[in-house]
Amino acid sequence: MADAVFLLCAATSLACAVLLLRGYARNRVPLLLWSSLCFVGLAVNNILLVVDLMIIPGRDLLLFRNLSGFLALALLVFGLVWDSE
Repeated sequence: MADAVFLLCAATSLACAVLLLRGYARNRVPLLLWSSLCFVGLAVNNILLVVDLMIIPGRDLLLFRNLSGFLALALLVFGLVWDSE
């Protein structure tokens, strides 16, 4: 059951990234770009989680998962600060 939740989280993050990128392509609002880049990073984070726990359970990808999550949120924070000025 947990495997299905992890896969659905990855699919949802990827779908959000695609929808936000489509919105950015249509309206050119910079916050949509930063949000979509954040969701791309979160999708990578979720995909790494699926790979780590389901595909190669003997390997520890915790560092890469944490790094991708940190970079995703750092992009969003950077975009929020950049647009507020």
